[in-house]
Amino acid sequence: MDLLRNVVVLVHIVGFAITFGAWVAEAAAQRFRFTRPMEYGLLLSLLTGLALAAPWPDGIDLNYTKIGVKLVLLLALGAVLGIGSVRQRRTGQPVPRALFVAAGLLSVSAAGVAVIW
Repeated sequence: MDLLRNVVVLVHIVGFAITFGAWVAEAAAQRFRFTRPMEYGLLLSLLTGLALAAPWPDGIDLNYTKIGVKLVLLLALGAVLGIGSVRQRRTGQPVPRALFVAAGLLSVSAAGVAVIW
């Protein structure tokens, strides 16, 4: 059971890596657009995060404050990606730079909370 939980943790971190990696690729190309991989990484992080929030191996103490903070960061990142994607589709222009930077900062913050806290 511990092995399965560790695999889910790995997939959870990979989800954030996909989101942040796609963000870095767009920033390096100076396109400032939100892409599908960002959304897929966010979805992967959400699904695996919900799985990790369940106390499935007995004896694991869950840090509900950390879970709450990560959920808020994930929801904020989802809102930023959603707002930016809609604007991007509607206008055909890159997302506003503030939204683009916010997405990167939220992604790094969520990964930082996961690793450091």
